[in-house]
Amino acid sequence: MRRFPPLIPVLLALLALGDLGTELRLLADHFTWASLLAAMQQHPLAVAVLLLTPSLIRHYR
Repeated sequence: MRRFPPLIPVLLALLALGDLGTELRLLADHFTWASLLAAMQQHPLAVAVLLLTPSLIRHYR
């Protein structure tokens, strides 16, 4: 039987990526460390969710 990833952490990660969508496109076009730090400062909750997603998936299994 195949196990699927838990829905809540995956949904949170998708919402965080949606929140960071514009910044990720800008970073993909012109990456600078300053723009990465600015994106992290402007969206701290989305960054925290993305960093904690592996832990959340392990917790919800």
